Amino acid sequence: MKITRSRTNRMLAGVLGGMAESLGIKASLLRILFVILLFSTAFFPMALLYVLVFILPNRGEH
Repeated sequence: MKITRSRTNRMLAGVLGGMAESLGIKASLLRILFVILLFSTAFFPMALLYVLVFILPNRGEH
């Protein structure tokens, strides 16, 4: 399973949309889960993960 950023399912950069497509789940569910984890972990770990995932290539650019 290769995770890439989505070209069509984007809110900011397509990170969570791409992860949802790769996992076969709805992007809105993953976004809600991300926000819950973001607030419950005092922002740092989840925000850092999101920033690091920006290095993922866009879907179709490999």
